[in-house]
Amino acid sequence: MAPQPHTTTLQNVARVLMGSFMVVAGTGHLTFQRQDFQAQVPDFVPLSKDTTVLASGVVEIGLGLALLFWKKRRVEMGLGLAGFYAAVFPGNIHQYTHHLSAFNLDTDQKRLARLFFQPVLIGVALWSTGALKHLQRRK
Repeated sequence: MAPQPHTTTLQNVARVLMGSFMVVAGTGHLTFQRQDFQAQVPDFVPLSKDTTVLASGVVEIGLGLALLFWKKRRVEMGLGLAGFYAAVFPGNIHQYTHHLSAFNLDTDQKRLARLFFQPVLIGVALWSTGALKHLQRRK
């Protein structure tokens, strides 16, 4: 395992916030926001919408906890989280194209704006964990 790149205090704060957000979001998948998350599951997913939401919730909690506590694998967790955000992006597109209201995204304008937020999450996941620096060093 390669040494982890140095991260700044700001990166560490962002990583902790992102990890905490993931744990809360994952808990929402399993409990109080379960139905809202089902609105994002595209029809082409071969599992039931509920199974998909439950499984992704478990993954979110795991990634969130790893971001918070597995410092020796920060880079890998950042890459994993960025991949997760990319993998769930079709769900955001599904919610927009099917005009589905969930999470207070009750207009097409709000749903469209959310689509532009996903790349920001990917960028923050890579930056806050040092994965971006790691990838740049490998070039």
